[in-house]
Amino acid sequence: MSPKHLFHLFVKAVQAWSDDYAPSMGAAIAYYTVFSIAPLLVIVIAVAGAVYGRDAVQGVIVAQLTGLIGPQAAVLVQDLVVAASDTRKGLVAGLVGVLVLVIGATTAFGELQAALDRIWHVPPAQRPQGAWAILRSRLMSLGLILGLVFLLMVSLTVSAAVAAFGALTARILPGTELMLQLLNLAVSLGISTLLFAMIYKLMPSTRIDWRDVWVGAITTAILFEAGKFLIGLYIGKSSMTQAFAAAGSLVVLLAWVYYAAQVFLLGAEFTKVYSYDHGSRARGSSLDHEPGEARQVR
Repeated sequence: MSPKHLFHLFVKAVQAWSDDYAPSMGAAIAYYTVFSIAPLLVIVIAVAGAVYGRDAVQGVIVAQLTGLIGPQAAVLVQDLVVAASDTRKGLVAGLVGVLVLVIGATTAFGELQAALDRIWHVPPAQRPQGAWAILRSRLMSLGLILGLVFLLMVSLTVSAAVAAFGALTARILPGTELMLQLLNLAVSLGISTLLFAMIYKLMPSTRIDWRDVWVGAITTAILFEAGKFLIGLYIGKSSMTQAFAAAGSLVVLLAWVYYAAQVFLLGAEFTKVYSYDHGSRARGSSLDHEPGEARQVR
């Protein structure tokens, strides 16, 4: 695909992003995500910690959060995780706590699904309705969380391997730091792309082909990685935390999640535009139809 075609698709995606009121949807996603982040991280740390050790996984997550949203907001998230994972309870309270954790962790994914259904113009009658449909939606969200855990474990393994390789070659081949940084960036982009592709493929209540999601997933991953650097630079240079006093850490967290939501929604719009212009829904293809086709067996 030529740069001209890519630019044309990007312009159409931005227009669709505006027409679908993505800024408002992003605000809703950010709101739900802030309340879901603690139970989500509790589940991630518990599952991945069973393999790598709880302290090791929690340390990596805190380090990543510090790089993304700054040390003060990262401490806020860490405190939320500690409060949500308090195990000093009885059996009944513990079971109820697990249920609340699962519901809380999957709430943000439910909001993501609602946003994706709106982007793909899925009619309300074809969206999940009733107790069983909602339960299936929650189970799928839980499955995506477990997929996130798996990708985190892959990332930890690769990072450890890269670090070991760097320590081994530092004495033999000086100056390999740049190569290792590029390798880490490539791994991070690959994992982010796979995660976004899974969400764009599995979450909407309409049929999406795998070949339609990769361009949007790669675009989203690149914008996400660029945003990690830019918003981290902004947070480090601005006085946002001081301006909002005690609520500064929460404001920083909301700002970052809101940006991430906008990137996610723009990537979803790009995926839809690509699908109708060059993918499975292009005119004359076997899936040429109006937006909102009911979900079919994949």
